[in-house]
Amino acid sequence: MKDVTLILDDGSRFHGKSFGYEKSVVGEVVFNTAMTGYPESLTDPSYAGQLMTLTYPLVGNYGVPPFTFGANGLPVFMESGKIHAEAIIVSDYSEKYSHWNAVESLADWLKREQVPGITVIDTRELTKVLREHGVMMGRIVFGNEESETEDEGFSAYGDINYVDRVSCKEIVVYAGDKSRTFSVGISKDELNAQLDSSLKKVILVDCGVKANIIRCLLKRGVEVIRVPWNYDFNGIDFDGLFISNGPGDPDTCDAAVQNIRKAMQDETLPIFGICMGNQLLSKAGGARIYKLKYGHRSHNQPVRMVGTDRCFITSQNHGYAVDNNTLGDDWEPLFINMNDGSNEGIRHKKNPWFSAQFHPEAASGPTDTEFLFDEFVKLI
Repeated sequence: MKDVTLILDDGSRFHGKSFGYEKSVVGEVVFNTAMTGYPESLTDPSYAGQLMTLTYPLVGNYGVPPFTFGANGLPVFMESGKIHAEAIIVSDYSEKYSHWNAVESLADWLKREQVPGITVIDTRELTKVLREHGVMMGRIVFGNEESETEDEGFSAYGDINYVDRVSCKEIVVYAGDKSRTFSVGISKDELNAQLDSSLKKVILVDCGVKANIIRCLLKRGVEVIRVPWNYDFNGIDFDGLFISNGPGDPDTCDAAVQNIRKAMQDETLPIFGICMGNQLLSKAGGARIYKLKYGHRSHNQPVRMVGTDRCFITSQNHGYAVDNNTLGDDWEPLFINMNDGSNEGIRHKKNPWFSAQFHPEAASGPTDTEFLFDEFVKLI
C-alpha cells in the first residue's frame, strides 16, 4: 500500500495508505455515519464530487455484490451504473471479505473503476474537524506529490453543476420489466404515442436519481418517464410529477425550477420530490435554500411528521436544506429533523404537492417511510 495524504483546505493533513486506484483527486470532504451500505452509497449520484468518509471503523468485510442489470436496464444491487464518489476514506479496510452475494473485494472494485481508497486514517479526528469547521474541500495526493500542491487552491463545490454531470442525457421510459430509450429531440406528440395508455404515467425529473426510487415506483404499477434535469416535460401526457435526488447546490438548477413552476399551473397535478427534489419544489414555491454546516449523511436521522407524534428513522444524504421561514403562506413543513430542527419535507396546504428531504426508498438504510410512494401513487 502506497503512502497517501488527504489535505484539507484549512491546511490540515491526514496521512494514510492507499487501497484503491492510485490517482490524485479533489472534492468536498464529507462524512457518513452509516454502519453498512458502501456499495449503495458509492453508486449514489448524490455523492458526485465528494470524498466520502465512513465513520464506522471496519469497511470492506462483506465485499461487493455483482454489478448485474435487470431486463429494464436498472442495476440489481447498486444505485446507478458506476461509482460517483470521488474517493472513499476509511479507518480500517478489511482485505478479506465474506458474504454469500459478494463477487469481489472493495479494493478490486475501486481499482476497476479508477476510484481512490484511503485507509489507516483517523476518521474520528477527521469527523471532529468537519463537525467543528464544517465540510471542506480536500485533495488526495500520493507520495512526493504533496509538496507540489502547496500553492494550489481549491475550487468551490457549489460552483459546479453536478446535476448536469449525472443526469440522463436521453428520455428513458420504464414499464414493468422493460425500458425504451428516446432522443430528447423526439416530438412530444410522437413520444405520447409511444406511451402505454393503460398505465398511469409519472414524469421523473432525473437530477441524479437512485435506482431504487425507480424500482419503488415501478412496483406500484406506474409507467416512469425519466427525463434530463433541464428538459421541459410540459406537453407530455402524464399523471404525476416526481423530482429526484441529486448532487450539489440546488441553486445551479434553475431550469428545473422553471419547468416545475410551469407544471404547477395545473393545481390538480400530484407532485412528489425526494432530497434535491424537496429543495427544487421548495424553490419553485418561492422558498430559499441554505447550506448545512456538515450535512446529514447516515441511516439513523430521526424525523417527526409535523402535527403528529409520529417519528421515523430515516436514511439521508444531503448538504443543503430548505429555510422553513421562507415558505409561502400556502406551504408548510411536512417533516422536521429531531436532531437540529431543520426542514425534512414540505407540503402544499391545498394542492397535492409534497416532498421529503430524506430517502424513503432507503438503499441502503431503514424503509420506515416507503409508504410515501403509496401516498403519491394514490393521488394519481
